[in-house]
Amino acid sequence: MKSKIRPDIYFIVFLALSILFHFGLPIKKALFPPYTYVGWVFVAIGPILIIWTDRLFKKKKTTVKPYEQPTHLLISGPFRISRHPMYLGMVLLLLGVAIVHGTLISFVFPVVLGILMELLFIPFEETNLERNFGKQYLKYKQRVRRWI
Repeated sequence: MKSKIRPDIYFIVFLALSILFHFGLPIKKALFPPYTYVGWVFVAIGPILIIWTDRLFKKKKTTVKPYEQPTHLLISGPFRISRHPMYLGMVLLLLGVAIVHGTLISFVFPVVLGILMELLFIPFEETNLERNFGKQYLKYKQRVRRWI
């Protein structure tokens, strides 16, 4: 694993930066009401995905931490639409905040978070899942997309 900083820490930092940059350095407003109201849908969906996913991890008593060994392969609930629904929820929430703010600088943060998840966590996690769950994970991987 390339990073010992947890994904949720990146998310919190980027959320804070998005808000700070929006108010402190509002580079060009790109969206205006009523279009910015669409962002609230993403602001609602993001936490729902995050909480739903976290509850499934707890229910199955497997780790949510990307650097620990999973004990159960989750393929139900939000895992039917995304192999990484928690990361998807984080990116959707940041995207929602960007749409609500409507400033160009805010759109940088969901993109950067998605790229960081792709580079720092997802390859390690998928290799780990393949090693631990073999053919079962490979079949799941063929059926469900990485993000959506």
